Amino acid sequence: MTGTGPREKILKHSTGWHDPFEKDSGSDRLLNPIFLGLLFCIIVVSSWLIWRLEIIGGLAVIMLPGLIVYLYFLFRYPITGLYTAIGYGFIVLGLGKYISGIPLGTLMDAILIMTYIALFFNRFRDGIDLSPVKKDITFLSILWFGYTMFELVNPEAGSSEAWFSGRGVSLYMLLIVPLTLLFINTNRKLDFFFYFWGAFSLLATFKGMIQHFWGVDQWERAWLNEGNYKTHILFGHLRSFSFMSDAGQFGANQAYTALVAVIFSMSLKEWKKKLFFIIVAVAGFYGLIISGTRGAISVPLAGFMTFLVLRKNLKVMLVGLTILMLVFVFLKFTSIGQGNYQIRRMRTALDPKDASFQVRLENQRRLRSYLASRPFGGGIGLGGVKAQRFRPNAFLSQVATDSWYVLIWVEQGIVGLFLHLLILFYVIGKASLKIMFRVRDPALRLKMSALASGMAGVMVASYGNAVLGQMPTCNLLYASMAIMMNMEIFDKNDSEEPGTPSGMTHGPNLLYKHEATL
Repeated sequence: MTGTGPREKILKHSTGWHDPFEKDSGSDRLLNPIFLGLLFCIIVVSSWLIWRLEIIGGLAVIMLPGLIVYLYFLFRYPITGLYTAIGYGFIVLGLGKYISGIPLGTLMDAILIMTYIALFFNRFRDGIDLSPVKKDITFLSILWFGYTMFELVNPEAGSSEAWFSGRGVSLYMLLIVPLTLLFINTNRKLDFFFYFWGAFSLLATFKGMIQHFWGVDQWERAWLNEGNYKTHILFGHLRSFSFMSDAGQFGANQAYTALVAVIFSMSLKEWKKKLFFIIVAVAGFYGLIISGTRGAISVPLAGFMTFLVLRKNLKVMLVGLTILMLVFVFLKFTSIGQGNYQIRRMRTALDPKDASFQVRLENQRRLRSYLASRPFGGGIGLGGVKAQRFRPNAFLSQVATDSWYVLIWVEQGIVGLFLHLLILFYVIGKASLKIMFRVRDPALRLKMSALASGMAGVMVASYGNAVLGQMPTCNLLYASMAIMMNMEIFDKNDSEEPGTPSGMTHGPNLLYKHEATL
């Protein structure tokens, strides 16, 4: 039996001798000076953070191990950053109700920039193949961002702080589009994108249902008491907003998701997968209803009309148009279900004499005369009531914009609005032509139709609300635009061939190496 007394320990430390049958105990490892020094530094830093930042500091200490693990996966698999940005987009604006004093929006910038850094280091030895990025959608993203940069020298603006607050109007498109082109380049990754999207949408509806049936928590109640109750509690009914910025964004995004999920489910053969997306669609439509967002009803209406056109099937088109017409007649010309608050509120969306609609028209008339001599608008971040923190007495900060297109018009002028609409119609027009006449795989045609129809629905709904430029819808839309402009890659790479080495995908004239590292 091997001894472990003082004599043996002295012999071990003086000669370097080590008994192969002896194992160091946990207490022996604690005597390592490196470990002790590291432990001391961690304790000191943690104590300082908790002392200086209190609860936030404590949360930072708790989250530090998770952050280290996350950074490992980010640099090992940079695609993690893209999905982090998409997922974070669902909650970032809602987090502001719980956390104050932290620029939560800049964390989105940090996530995307860190993803580019991780990609650079991950492919440092082999180099990054930028050929997938060389698409017209990338050029359009750069063009749009360049125009918004020009707004910094707009003489009507003169506020870089306001520009920074509204940077998301173009910056996130510039950052998300190339990442999507690089990372989502197989059908397997494309399908995962839909599943990831659907999972977060289910969580959003679940949170909205909690608010609808059990009410809001104390932080959400404080947010309502700040004045938001005026738009979120109508006739004694709460408009659910889930963990998003407001009920308008919640309803529009859930309608967007529901539309995409319904069409995507048609491309699936396995009943379990199909059932998942049917559940996502039902939950999405229910989220639309409990949000009380009237304008969002145009998302499924315009989206399904687009889908019927893309199908190029006269019988399907007639059946679909008949169903849409019946829905319109039900809401417009009947009083069935009038006792239900959600149905009653949806009907007001089709009433041209609605008071809020008339107010919007009057605001647009006032803005039209003011912007007639300002072709480049009043400056990014300086339109609508949100601009009152920068210019409380300015004319543009006194008039609500409501519509996304009105916001672009106010901040970037008729020139900016024309460029923005040109980009949107170019993308959906080119995607539609590809879907109808170039895509060979029927399943892929349905998947791309889901994205194109969803984009069309969001574009129409953005006339009534600022849907298109708010998270999470904007991030999902930018990724969708990149996917649709790159749909040939999915038609060529219909599936990963059996026996293909992990991380490589073959297709005609294409070879994507080391895919797993992306």
